[in-house]
Amino acid sequence: MLTTPHPDPDGRLDPDRFRRVLSHFCSGVVVVTAMAGAEPVGLTCQSFSSLSLEPPLVLFGVARTSRSWPRLRRAGRFAVNILAADQERTSRAFSVQGADKFSVQSWELGPQTGAPLLVGALAHLECGIYAVHDGGDHEIVVGRVLALREHEHPGPALLYFRSGYHRLG
Repeated sequence: MLTTPHPDPDGRLDPDRFRRVLSHFCSGVVVVTAMAGAEPVGLTCQSFSSLSLEPPLVLFGVARTSRSWPRLRRAGRFAVNILAADQERTSRAFSVQGADKFSVQSWELGPQTGAPLLVGALAHLECGIYAVHDGGDHEIVVGRVLALREHEHPGPALLYFRSGYHRLG
């Protein structure tokens, strides 16, 4: 049974209710990585999507409060690592600010962009920043895909649904 809508008198939505309703949409989980000088940088993101085939574009949303995003942006190139079901620990590590995120996950440099590619991910997309748009308290990053890589024998993806991690099957 659906609940009755309760609009606020001033037309604003309750942020907690908005977040709860959006949690009903299942999404995959990615880690976006780049090299900031000689140091790897990355962040977990569930707001990721393909955008265009011609040219090949993807997009992700990143909070304006992110400490990693300014360093990723300056790098100009990044990798999107699509996480496997057994990489929940990796997702959690890359979602924490100030932690040594790369200590829990082995990686190698991508041949096209030099961005870190996380070992064990289902697939990698190496991208250059194509555009950045305002998205309220987030920025919408559009990346032009420069190179693709996929795991030879991919398993299930890591999923995020109702504020928790899940696996298919």
